Amino acid sequence: MVDVLPLVEARLATALGEPDARAAVTFLGTDRIEVLRFHEGDLVRYATLGMSAQPMADPTAMLADPVKGPRAELVLSVRAGRADTDKVLRPLAVLAASPQVEGVVVAPGASLDVGGPLWPGAPFTSVLVGEPGGLVEDLELGDPMDPVRFLPLLPMTPNEAAWKRVHGAQALQERWLAGGTDLRDPARRSVPLDTAPE
Repeated sequence: MVDVLPLVEARLATALGEPDARAAVTFLGTDRIEVLRFHEGDLVRYATLGMSAQPMADPTAMLADPVKGPRAELVLSVRAGRADTDKVLRPLAVLAASPQVEGVVVAPGASLDVGGPLWPGAPFTSVLVGEPGGLVEDLELGDPMDPVRFLPLLPMTPNEAAWKRVHGAQALQERWLAGGTDLRDPARRSVPLDTAPE
């Protein structure tokens, strides 16, 4: 079996540079999840390490396949110095552990709720899972294993999350685009949702 995590960490370092901090969280009955922090200019990026150690299993499957199945890590990018975003480490680790704990398959377009603010005072309690391949390229592991995909997380306000449940991820992303929304601003307000997009 391939030891996936050293390869994942190397891919993150290639794309984002060396991490300047890391924290580890272990939940009962799960593997250890680390969250690495990277600084790049005025941005700080947080990436999980550990979620991809095992493939995500379809919750309806009788037996989880130990080799085949989607693998992913999560990446959150925010502007530095505008909020105490380092407190996002535990919520990120909770999200990264959710495939093991709850049997969910995290995929682009999904909403993930953390049940409270992402960090102290944050206007966001959930995230939209974005499309992989932009910031960090997929990590090919070779057959029969699926590649590791690095999924960006886009913080959502409760209003945006409720609107997304009705209208879908694509419609919300179009709203963000039309509104010129800075999705990396840790203190941004909700995008206007009550009028038709122009």
